[in-house]
Amino acid sequence: MTMLFTRRSVCAALLCLPGLLLTPGLAAAQSAKPSPDKEVVYKTLDSGTLSLHVFNPPGHDPSKSASAIVFFFGGGWNGGSPSQFYGQSRAIADAGMVAMCAEYRVKSRNGTSPKECVSDGKSAIRWVRSHANDLGIDPDRIAAGGGSAGGHVAAATAMVDDFDDPSDDQSISPRPAALLLFNPVFDNGPEGYGYDRVKAYWQKISPLHNLDADSPPTIFFLGTQDKLIPVSTGKAYQDKMQALERRCEMHLYQDAKHGFFNKGEPYQDTLAKSLAFLKSLGYIE
Repeated sequence: MTMLFTRRSVCAALLCLPGLLLTPGLAAAQSAKPSPDKEVVYKTLDSGTLSLHVFNPPGHDPSKSASAIVFFFGGGWNGGSPSQFYGQSRAIADAGMVAMCAEYRVKSRNGTSPKECVSDGKSAIRWVRSHANDLGIDPDRIAAGGGSAGGHVAAATAMVDDFDDPSDDQSISPRPAALLLFNPVFDNGPEGYGYDRVKAYWQKISPLHNLDADSPPTIFFLGTQDKLIPVSTGKAYQDKMQALERRCEMHLYQDAKHGFFNKGEPYQDTLAKSLAFLKSLGYIE
């Protein structure tokens, strides 16, 4: 499924969802960002620790098994902050899921490469799955989300077999059961994003080149004027997913540029569609 949205069609779609538009999470991201309910360490390194910023549903009962999502921030594997997805996380938590925003190593703070970003992403999913009882979640209903390079990290946890942290318990799967992505880096090949940084191992780390029959159902959002992730890349990803008979929704936003999704009407529309996607999977009642 591919849909193209203009400003007019976005407004029309939003008018059909008045109840959703008034949820606290939607409103919060338009003003002050909400705060996580807690932070938990998922990985300890010589250089320090990495945490998950956790948003729980109202009155969350840890004895129950809610679905969950782990978000990874964008920033070209160079920088960024988990707070990028605080708004989406609060709204999704308000709808009944446990939402988490992951810290992971980046070049500006840790002198790392994209390999470490993927390694940390896989460690995060493994930690969440292995601590499902403590978090009150279903280990079989963990989604991953992210934007730009964070979208790459999320997709790589599902598609990429390499770059596991040797300290991880390899018996625990790092693969999420669904993907929710915003102008994601899918292609790391010679014509794709970041090739100069990953050219020695691009075929192993590029999600587009590692799709298989177990690739999880995916929804993603792109702007038609995104100079970093062209529509053709999204189309190539969708075509491969459909050839594998895997669910893949691509939503295009007319004249929108990279990073368009986190403010104004596009924020509200992408979030509404994200919640609908999660509901269709049975992750939200």
